[in-house]
Amino acid sequence: MTSKKKDELVEENIPTISEESSELGTIRINHSVVAGIVRLATQSVGGVVNVGGGGVVEGLTDFFSKKESERGVRVSESANGGYDIEVRVVLEFGVDLAKVGIAIQESIRDQILSMTGNHAKTIDVVIDDIKMELGEKDSEDDQWASSATS
Repeated sequence: MTSKKKDELVEENIPTISEESSELGTIRINHSVVAGIVRLATQSVGGVVNVGGGGVVEGLTDFFSKKESERGVRVSESANGGYDIEVRVVLEFGVDLAKVGIAIQESIRDQILSMTGNHAKTIDVVIDDIKMELGEKDSEDDQWASSATS
């Protein structure tokens, strides 16, 4: 196999989301970059405890099979253009799950559009779990401990 064919094969194996052409060449955005944008946009929403599944098996599978930036996020190209995105989240106990889900979708939509110039066709938010924030749990424990010693 010639080195030119090797270069072509390596180039084809890189997952890309979009291709933009200019007079200088081609711009490709790797899936992991878009997944990183999705993770950061999701984490910026109030009420989000973690991005990634709450299940132990899924968490281990994600840990060993994917890069840090892709955990809990699945990005694929839509047949009609744009991105199909699925993000798995753990939310804070007590928040309005539907409102936080919508806020996550809007945050992802806005960041993807502003950073890549492409739109997200679908953004599926999967709420895997709800958890108490550590700070809140600690303060409750402190209240119980102080009332027990009083």
